[in-house]
Amino acid sequence: MTPDLAMLRDLVESTPEIRRWPGDGASERWVRAAEARVGRLPASYRWWLTEARAGGVGHVEVASLADPEHVTEADDALTAGWRLATGRLCFASEPDGAETFSFALDRTSASGEHPVVRVDGIDGSEEVVAETFAGFVSVQVALLRGLGDGPNPVIAELWRSTPGVRRPDGFTILGPHRFAEANEAHDIADLAPHWVLVGEDGEGAGLFMRRHGRDRTSVHRLDLSAFARSRPGEGGSRIEAEGELVTTDLLGLLGGDPAA
Repeated sequence: MTPDLAMLRDLVESTPEIRRWPGDGASERWVRAAEARVGRLPASYRWWLTEARAGGVGHVEVASLADPEHVTEADDALTAGWRLATGRLCFASEPDGAETFSFALDRTSASGEHPVVRVDGIDGSEEVVAETFAGFVSVQVALLRGLGDGPNPVIAELWRSTPGVRRPDGFTILGPHRFAEANEAHDIADLAPHWVLVGEDGEGAGLFMRRHGRDRTSVHRLDLSAFARSRPGEGGSRIEAEGELVTTDLLGLLGGDPAA
């Protein structure tokens, strides 16, 4: 799935743990100079470099760009954090170097993004942790927020590609930076403890999914004012009785498999 860059901007601007530098981001000239050395960079990482001017998420350091005038042919990286090896471009690391994060250059999605793999610093084993750079940032913020992989498998899979989605019609799926705030505002844990509010339809209705149980793929729509009239523990029953089934395939509804 193509990352929603508007949602990525919202995540960056509303997450204090994303360390930002004052001033403008890298120029297009700097980016093109980097790409001449390491190949085309993923679109969401390009956005991060040119717009976010950010250097890290939590304790994970993310490489930025050096002025190409100060990079010599002898250099094997444009910043201290970049390392290009066969099929891999390392762009981030833990402070102690125990884990690094690289773009898997041998896999490219239709949107021009590369999956992000976590590489163990001891045995060199790899694990795919996100399908895009935007998804990598989203996953890191989810971990910082104590959300683990996500509130259920579908949302976790979505966040691995994009920190939420906002369509022109107002239909919105929350990213990890807005998730807790929205669920607390509508008292979801008290009124419907086995459910989560994953978004809104743009017309005053909430989009709900189960946190627990067998069916954690269905999305139900219910007016939030009607939901607010629930008594503690009864919101889930109201969602099932009065809510509308929107889809059992949220990723397909939003545009397909995040790996596409």
